[in-house]
Amino acid sequence: ERKYDEVCDFCKKHKTRIQYVIYGILITAYLAALITACSLNFQRALALFIITILVIFFICWDFLIAKYEDRIAAFFSPGERFLKRQWFWLKWVLGITLVIAIICWLIFDTAKLGSRQLISFGGLVMYVLLMFIFSKYPTRIAWRPVFSGIGLQFFLGILILRTKVGFDVFNWLGIQIQTFLEYSDAGAKFVFGEKYTDHFFAFKVLPIVIFFSTVMSMLYHVGFMQWLIGKVGWIMQIFMGTTPVESLVAAGNIFVGQTESPLLVRPYLPYVTKSELHSVMTAGFSTIAGSVLGAYISFGVSASHLLTASVMSAPASLATSKLFWPETERPRVTLKSDLKTAKSESNNILEAASQGASASILLVANIAVNLIAFLALLAFVDSALSWVGNLFDYPQLNFENICSYVFMPFSFMMGVDWEDSFVVGGLLGYKTFFNEFVAYERLSKLIHNREKGGNMYVNGVKQYMTVRSETVATYALCGFANFGSLGLVIGGLTSIAPSKRKEISAGAFRAMIAGTVACFMTACIAGMLSAPAVEVSCHILLGNAFSSTNLPANSTALVECCQEVFISVNESKPVFPAGNYSLNSWKGCCQMLDLPASHCS
Repeated sequence: ERKYDEVCDFCKKHKTRIQYVIYGILITAYLAALITACSLNFQRALALFIITILVIFFICWDFLIAKYEDRIAAFFSPGERFLKRQWFWLKWVLGITLVIAIICWLIFDTAKLGSRQLISFGGLVMYVLLMFIFSKYPTRIAWRPVFSGIGLQFFLGILILRTKVGFDVFNWLGIQIQTFLEYSDAGAKFVFGEKYTDHFFAFKVLPIVIFFSTVMSMLYHVGFMQWLIGKVGWIMQIFMGTTPVESLVAAGNIFVGQTESPLLVRPYLPYVTKSELHSVMTAGFSTIAGSVLGAYISFGVSASHLLTASVMSAPASLATSKLFWPETERPRVTLKSDLKTAKSESNNILEAASQGASASILLVANIAVNLIAFLALLAFVDSALSWVGNLFDYPQLNFENICSYVFMPFSFMMGVDWEDSFVVGGLLGYKTFFNEFVAYERLSKLIHNREKGGNMYVNGVKQYMTVRSETVATYALCGFANFGSLGLVIGGLTSIAPSKRKEISAGAFRAMIAGTVACFMTACIAGMLSAPAVEVSCHILLGNAFSSTNLPANSTALVECCQEVFISVNESKPVFPAGNYSLNSWKGCCQMLDLPASHCS
C-alpha cells in the first residue's frame, strides 16, 4: 500500500509532464505511421495527409489566438483605423468594382454557356427586390450583411461548382459520406433480416437517420462539433458583420437541426433582439439537419449538391433575414469572448452514442408518421380535386397541377428550363405545404427515370427533367421551410426561451418566408454557376449513336443531348436550335423521347 501510495503521489505531482510524455509518444507513433503510409503509396494516403495538415494548422491557429490575441489585434489595429477613416469612399469604390466585375463575368459567361445563366441572375435580383419591398423596416436595412452574404454564396458557389479542386473535394466528400452511411446496413440487416431492402424506406432509409444521429452525438461529446461550428460562425461574423449569436446558430444549422442549433446559445436567447430571433428562426428554415441529409442521399439525390446547398444556405439565411427584418435595436450580446457553447451532458463517448441513438427515436417516428399522414392526405386531396375537375371535363386536376402553376414563375426565375418549371413548381408545393421529404422522394423518382432513359412523356405527363433542372431543384428544396416545421420551431424555441414567446409567435411566419427565399437564392446562384454536364459534343455523340438502323441503348448523356436538341417553348411547338444534326439524329431523338408534338415519321 505504501509503494502504491507513493506511485499515486508521484503521478499526481508530475501529472502534466506525464500527459506531455504520453501525448508525445502517441503523436510520434502517428507521424511515423503517416510517413510510412505516404512512402508506400502517397496517392492512397493523400486524404490522411491533407487532414493531418489541416489539424496541425488549426491547432497552431487556436494556440496563437489564445496566447497572442491582444498582440495580433494591436498589430492590425492601424489598418482597422485606416479602413474606418476611409470607409465612406472605399465602400463606393468596392461596390462599383463589384458591379462592373459581375457585369463582365455575366457577359463572358453568357457568351460561353448560353443565356440561361442570365435568367438565374434575374431571379436573384427579383428575390432581393421582393424582400426589400416587403421588409419590416425598409429604411433601416443595413446592406453589409445582405451583400456580403450573397457575395459569400457566390464565392462558395464558384469554389465548389466552377473550380476543379473545389468540385473534386466536395465530390470526394459526397462519395465518402455515401460510403460511410452504407455502414448502417449492417445494423438494419441484423435487426430486420436479409430482405430488409424490400421495405426500402422503413428499413433502409430510417436506420441511416439513427446512425447519423449517433455519430453526431459522439462528435458533440468530444467537442468537435462545437469547435467546427464556432469556426464557421466566426468567419460569417467577421465577414458579414452579424452578431455572435445569430452567426453561431446559422453555422450550427449546417450540421444540426432547427431545434438543436439554438441550444448552442441557450443562455443568451432571453437577451437577443427581435431581429436576432428572426435570424435564428430563418437559419433553421433555410437549411436541413445532417441526420436527414443521409436519408436524402439514400434516395439517389446528389450528395455533393446537398452538401453544397447546406453550406451556401447559411450565409443566405443571414442575408435574407437582415433584409426582411432589419436590426433596429442595440444587440446586448456583442463580444465573441462572451459566448460559451453548451457542452455534452454525457459522461463518456459510449454514453453519448447511446443517447444519440435514443434521441433519434422521436425523429424517426416523427418522419414516419408525418409521411404516412401527408401521403394519405395528399391522395385524398388529389382524389377530391380530380372529382371536382371531372365535373368540368378536367379529371387531371390534382394538388401538383395547382402548385405547378402557383410556383412555376419562381422555379423558372431560378434558371429551371421552361418545360421543367411546372414539374419543379409542383415539387416546391409539396415541400412548402407538406415537407421536403415528400418533395425529395418525388425528385428521386424523376432522377431514376432519367437515368433509366425511356419516353420523356407518357400520356402527356413529363417523366423526367434535364440534369440542370434537377440540380436547381435540389438546391431549392434543401430547407425546412414548410408549415409543419412552423409549429415545431414555435414550440421548440418557446420551451428554450419562454420569455420570448410573443416575439417567437409574431416572427415565425416571416422567418419561414425568409428561409424559403434563402433556398431560392441559393438555387439561383447554383443555376448561374452550374456548367453543362455533357462533356462530349452532342453533335458527335448523337451522330455516333444513331449511325446504325437500330435504336441505341439509353444513357444519361444521350438523353440529355436529345433534350438539348428539342428545347421547346411549350409541349406543342418544338424549337430546333442551330446545329449541324443529321436526319437520323432528329428521328432517333424523337423516338427516344417520344415527344407528343413531334412527328417522328
